[in-house]
Amino acid sequence: MYMFKYVVKRLLLALLTLFIILSLCFIFIKLLPLPEVTGSEEYRLLVEMRRRAMGYYEPILVQLFLFWKRILTGFDWGYGEQMYQVQTVTSIIGEKLPATIMVNLYSLLVSIPIGLLLGIFAAVKKNKWQDHTISTLVMVFISVPSFVYAFFVQYLLCAKLNWFPLLANTTGSYFEPAMVYSLIPAILSLAFGTIAGLTRYTRAELSEVLTCDYMLLARTKGLTRRQATIRHALRNAMVVIFPMILGQFMSIMSGSLVIESIFSIPGIGALYVESIGRLDYNFFMAISAFYTAIGLGANLIIDLSYGFIDPRIRMGAR
Repeated sequence: MYMFKYVVKRLLLALLTLFIILSLCFIFIKLLPLPEVTGSEEYRLLVEMRRRAMGYYEPILVQLFLFWKRILTGFDWGYGEQMYQVQTVTSIIGEKLPATIMVNLYSLLVSIPIGLLLGIFAAVKKNKWQDHTISTLVMVFISVPSFVYAFFVQYLLCAKLNWFPLLANTTGSYFEPAMVYSLIPAILSLAFGTIAGLTRYTRAELSEVLTCDYMLLARTKGLTRRQATIRHALRNAMVVIFPMILGQFMSIMSGSLVIESIFSIPGIGALYVESIGRLDYNFFMAISAFYTAIGLGANLIIDLSYGFIDPRIRMGAR
């Protein structure tokens, strides 16, 4: 019962947060001047008719009411005005979404096992030169933005060594070997930060668990250090680490805004950047809602997963 009330409460708070964020984005956008529509005379008249039907020339609060009415009743995010003209916003996002999902999914499949192994190794070798080396590299990789890795990967692996193409080849299926091969530079650029964060988190949690009293008891009962670490320390540390991994999988659709643009990946991240540059407000609002919903959903899943992973935790109980 406590869990049910907690889930309902968190869902309502998430929906309220989504409503507030999108409403603020809408109001700030409407304070800006409307961008001039380019194209044929027929197209400009069509856009003008749509704008009047959507209440573009009404007071801001009336426009906000009409906006939420369209979203809640018909999930209508409008049409592209400055780009992808005469096409609905939802159809274009649906076409771009697979590219974002696949490049981030490949990145997570690479970074999660490497991050876990490096974190475990650093915790086992705590305060030794291996631990200091890994911790130093982790601090460096966490501090540097992902687009810096992208430029470095492009320069070293693509331009100098010619191991990979400079830009991604997105003409075929995302499961084809040629496609995956061309995505490796983007995958590496996204993976560095995730590997560093997961390594630091795993090392911190496992180092704390290894100093607990029950680990000493396990050793005195005859278990080797390796057996005690695998059977007891890892299982208890994963109670905290696994929700972080789960949150990473839940947020794979959020993508990378800059990486997709650098490697010419036709995902929603690149579409988001383009919509800002070309002042296409309909695309901006729809993708902002998408990113906000994904972030709120990932946080909710992480919080709820603690109660399912560890029965001792009762979310919402007093």
